[in-house]
Amino acid sequence: MTRWRKSSYSASDGNCVEVGRGVGVRDSKSPSVRLPLTAHQWTQLLRLVKSS
Repeated sequence: MTRWRKSSYSASDGNCVEVGRGVGVRDSKSPSVRLPLTAHQWTQLLRLVKSS
C-alpha cells in the first residue's frame, strides 16, 4: 500500500494534490485517479515548477 502525502501548504478543505512515492500524483478529491510518474519524470516536473 502506498502512503500518500500532501503539502503542508495545502488547505484543510481537502482540495490538494497528493504525492505517492514511486507511484505518482493524484487529486485528493478523486483519489482513485492518479498520474503515474517515474523518478526521472518527477525530477523534471519539480524543476519545471521551481523555474516558473
